[in-house]
Parts: sequence; C-alpha cells; structure tokens
Amino acid sequence: ATAFDSHLRPFVGTQRSKKAINMSGATGFIGLGIMGEGMAGRLLSEGVAGTADKPLVVWNRTGSKCTALKEKFPDANIEIKDSAKAVVEACGVTYSILSTPEAAKAVFDAADGVLAGVGEGRSIVDCATLAEADMQRMNEAIVATGGRFLEAPVSGSKGPAATGTLIFLCAGNKALFDEVAAGLSAMGKASHFFGNEVGAGTRAKLVVNSLMGTMMAAFSEGLNLAESVGLDASKMVEVIGQGAVASPMYGLKGPKILAGDHAPNFPLKHSSKDMTLASAMAKKAGVDFTVNDQAETLFRKAKEDNELHVA
Repeated sequence: ATAFDSHLRPFVGTQRSKKAINMSGATGFIGLGIMGEGMAGRLLSEGVAGTADKPLVVWNRTGSKCTALKEKFPDANIEIKDSAKAVVEACGVTYSILSTPEAAKAVFDAADGVLAGVGEGRSIVDCATLAEADMQRMNEAIVATGGRFLEAPVSGSKGPAATGTLIFLCAGNKALFDEVAAGLSAMGKASHFFGNEVGAGTRAKLVVNSLMGTMMAAFSEGLNLAESVGLDASKMVEVIGQGAVASPMYGLKGPKILAGDHAPNFPLKHSSKDMTLASAMAKKAGVDFTVNDQAETLFRKAKEDNELHVA
C-alpha cells in the first residue's frame, strides 16, 4: 500500500465542469522547500515565468516561504494563492514538488488541493520522488478530469536546483513534455523522456538515488577507515578524486565530511525514504538488492539516532 491508496479512487472517473478561467500564460508552482525554492527561482531568473504577461503563481504549506520568494525577486510578477487548487485553476501548467509521499498525498487529495483544481486545459508536472504506484494513480485521476500529467522526478539536490543543473527523468504525456521544454531547461541541464507509461521516470529516479546512497555509505566508511589506520583523510580524498572511482559527489562531500559540515543538501530522511522505495521496487522485480539494503540500514540507524541531530 502507498500513501495514495485512500481517498483517491472516488476522484477517478469523475468529470468536472469548470468555468473557463483566463490563465494568461501563468505558470504554477507548488512546494517551495529545499528543492522547490531553487527551481522556482530558476523559472524567474530565466524569464520563463514572473514577467508582466507570464506570472508565477505559487503556494506552499508554509506560507512564509512564498513571501520569502517574493522578497528575493522583488521585480518579478509573483502571485501567492491560498490553496493548491487556486494555483492549478489559474495556470495552464503547474509544477509540483513535495517532500514525501504523505505530503504529496495530502496536497493532492485535499478539498482545496491539486486534483480539485484540475480540469480541461490544466496540466500537472510532478517533480517529487514518490512510489511508482503513487505517480500512476495521480496520472489516472488527472486524466479522468480532462487534465494532462507528466511525471518528472529530478536527480540533484539543493545546489543543482539553485543553479539550474538538475536532471529530469520524465514519463507520461509526450506533448506536455515538449511544451514545458523551456521550463525544464531553465531548471535543469538535461531532460530524459522514458516513454508514455507513467512510472518509468520514478523507476529511473529510484535506481539513481539508491546508487547514490550506497556510494555515500561506502565513501564514508572508506574515509573513516583511512583515518582509523593513521592515513591523512584529506590526502585520501585527493587520491580518490584522481582515480577510476572519482565522482563529483565524492569531490563535493569529501571536504565537507572532513570539516564536520553536515548541513543537508539532501536530507537524510529523504535519502532513506528513496532507498526504501528502491528496495521495494527491487523486491517486486525479483532482484537481489542487498548492497542497497545494507546501506539503507546504516541510513535508518543514523536517522533514528537522536544524538546525531540529523535532518
């Protein structure tokens, strides 16, 4: 069972008649957290949205983040709505990125949520990392109301979101994928389309994030071992960066680990969540995924250790 199991089925197959709303080129954005803040900022800074004729319409569960975005871009045309429904109704295309399946479900299903605002002429591009079944159910419900859906989870963390270097892993409505090319280009360095079957993008994202988790676990243990046997860990980071196992992630994380800088670019709880979802996907496919599972055990223990004060 997933977070979307309950309260969604009644929406499926239900047609809504909505009065035509003048969307005037507006783009919606729901979710201004660690990732969404940077992504919305890129739409503004690149002129994809936020101009006189193309406002960026936003909503976030914590309203102060909407205000902060307006303050950061004082010259941009940003409209703050009081619900996710109001954002979707006001825009032809709305991007959404919520932190967890539970948060995504709550915002999607609510009486004033995403689905309540969808109808003919509305399109949703969901950039969150959820379970495959969650994406498929959202697609089913949105299409049933006359809307369009693109699954577009992103590979990348806070830094790439802010600099527009995310990688979008998409599936679903190909016409919508083509239409939002400018937006995806503003927020990312690459966009991949895995076909019309919603769920394929999520599968690709879970493969990427499970690999990232296992790499981080191995890297951290390697640095700990190096220090424990009397080696200069900073020198070992340099050595690793010069060899076949070199990785941009190691180059970024190595110095931060040695400096004791554990400020999250991608919170531990979300990485643990993705590795758990990947494990479930592997189990369903009959694939041995023991390396991921062992790494996820380490992540889960760290998450549950109150003395570590991890995010």
